[in-house]
Amino acid sequence: MSSAFAGVPGESSAPGAGPFGLPIDPALAAASRDRLAAVEDMLLDAVRSEDPLLTQASKHLVEAGGKRFRPMLVLLAAEFGDPDAPGVVPAAVVVELTHLATLYHDDVMDEATIRRGEESANTRWTNTVAILTGDYLFARASDILADLGPEAVRIQARSFARLVRGQIQETVGPAGTDPLKHYLQVIADKTGSLIATSGQLGSLLAGAPTHVVDTLTSACEKIGVAFQLSDDILDIASDTEQSGKTPGTDLREGILTLPTHHVLAGVGSGSDDARLRELLAADLTDDALHAEALALLRVHPAMDQARADLHRWADDARTELLTLPENPARAALISLCDYVITRRS
Repeated sequence: MSSAFAGVPGESSAPGAGPFGLPIDPALAAASRDRLAAVEDMLLDAVRSEDPLLTQASKHLVEAGGKRFRPMLVLLAAEFGDPDAPGVVPAAVVVELTHLATLYHDDVMDEATIRRGEESANTRWTNTVAILTGDYLFARASDILADLGPEAVRIQARSFARLVRGQIQETVGPAGTDPLKHYLQVIADKTGSLIATSGQLGSLLAGAPTHVVDTLTSACEKIGVAFQLSDDILDIASDTEQSGKTPGTDLREGILTLPTHHVLAGVGSGSDDARLRELLAADLTDDALHAEALALLRVHPAMDQARADLHRWADDARTELLTLPENPARAALISLCDYVITRRS
């Protein structure tokens, strides 16, 4: 995913630029820039500690940048109530702190060396420091939540439970269940849940009606799933110049994503299917095998099936959003549904 609102570090500065550089109402864009600046200030303040190492480690990913996608959704959802309500900016900080905390833990589990173009915390310091830093950010998020009321605390706790469940499910694997269904549930829990919480907290704390809160919660989760499915497709279909990423990274690492799940489920019946399935079971750190698998997968019917799945998730989110009161925030959220289908990076 790329830029959010103009005025955020590393984001587009075009007037009226909205989510991912898409045009939105100029007044909404200006107000969102101001509120995201307040989120950034509070975020930096929240990660400070009396311990110098903990402060340094906690600021590591905050200062590395990021899209602030989840805070942006909190602010857009708040437009369906009072966007200046006192709990809105703290809620945006809470979801970003939670997201950052999971990144520290993910990097330890994945033995990652790079995060957001910088040396990962576990590599720069140690696994222990990275884990404890993630724990600290969870604690700081909880501290802020305590001032937002018991319902906000409950929502965040349930979201965190889903995040952990999704990680456990991914670690254990399908274990006799349908692999594709299992994969989509993992995405919904690991990615969609916190994005859903962003829409839920933003609208709830802004005082939006209950049916609006419920609709935003559901639609935002679908947008979150759609973004992950879009990433799956881009990992195969895009080139480095277009996306800024190395194609077939998940493929090389042996990570099954939406297109490869469809191949293994039997989508398509071409003469190359057996060879592709054989390659998917092989060690694709070998450059020649990786290149062959990537070439076969790019022209496989599984890619068309994956794109159809992506369209369905984005269209379902759009359908729900269209039931909301018409305002510039609704238009911005709908534009995300369009963007997730057409994005190239």
